[in-house]
Amino acid sequence: MLQVLKANQRGHANHGWLNSWHTFSFAHYYNPEQMGFSVLRVINDDTVARGAGFTTHSHSDMEIISYVLDGALEHKDTLGTGSVIRPGDVQMMEAGHGISHSEFNHSHAEPVHFLQIWILPDRKGLTPSYQQRHFSSEEKRGKLRLVVSPDGRDDSLRIHQDASLYAALVDGEEEIEWSQQNGRNGYLHVARGSVLLNGYPLEAGDGVKVFGGADLKLSDGAQAEVLWFDLPPSK
Repeated sequence: MLQVLKANQRGHANHGWLNSWHTFSFAHYYNPEQMGFSVLRVINDDTVARGAGFTTHSHSDMEIISYVLDGALEHKDTLGTGSVIRPGDVQMMEAGHGISHSEFNHSHAEPVHFLQIWILPDRKGLTPSYQQRHFSSEEKRGKLRLVVSPDGRDDSLRIHQDASLYAALVDGEEEIEWSQQNGRNGYLHVARGSVLLNGYPLEAGDGVKVFGGADLKLSDGAQAEVLWFDLPPSK
């Protein structure tokens, strides 16, 4: 079964320096029907104004993924990590038993647009850690490229959860077909552009919950960039 969540059905908060769309309940946005999906807890579509950002704050017991679409995001944390994340980069921070970090727009001229993704870990109290890797457009062109996985296979980032994240670019006549395993759940998020999923039109910001096994096909993309989450069944 497929269930579509349209972009305009998401929560929205505009703080001036931050324009954020919330797929699931977050901060002051509460929707009892959108409290996450399986172990996927947060997808925030954030645009941060030039020179602005999130001052130092803390997290614990969460796998936090940042996926930059446009611009550059500057990251600093209490592990001593300092990095700049640009389009094609995927960053994952294991908050574990506790970590503090800040995220700022690296540019004083242009906004930064990125997705902030939270996934529940398989256990609490893990040792905090940081990973970052670049995945080229060629790796994602017309196919699902594994970027996060439980075992780190295919040079993906490693997550402490039975969940995998794939990224893909779909444009023109490119098509991607795959089968979602029975007994698993999946979530498709359209980060930009437009695309058909099994013939259903999706636009930037749209999401689709996939319950159980299904044969899936992406086609007719118009500069589409999508994320596919392979998730354990909901408890």
